[in-house]
Amino acid sequence: KRARDKKLTPADMEGGTFTITNLGGIGGVGFTPIVNYPEVAILGLSRSRMEPEWIQDKDGGKFEPRLILPLSLSYDHRLIDGADAARFLRWIAEAFEQPFLLSVQG
Repeated sequence: KRARDKKLTPADMEGGTFTITNLGGIGGVGFTPIVNYPEVAILGLSRSRMEPEWIQDKDGGKFEPRLILPLSLSYDHRLIDGADAARFLRWIAEAFEQPFLLSVQG
């Protein structure tokens, strides 16, 4: 309730953690990272690879090669709303796509 009302204090957040794990060196297309207490979320990165991506344009569209980095986000749904998690993952993806924006947005 305090989080939804934007009244969380640093003491309220103490003990919660966020972990990033990377299995890219091992390979694979994706995995499901497991949240371990006291984590509240974990972001998993897999191996990036070139894939054909359909790019829609005014002439119909075409396939172009794109570097794809599979991301997996697991979170404790008692603490994190699914829509907020999806927005966070989209923000991470945009930061990887345009890293300069991180220095501008902070």
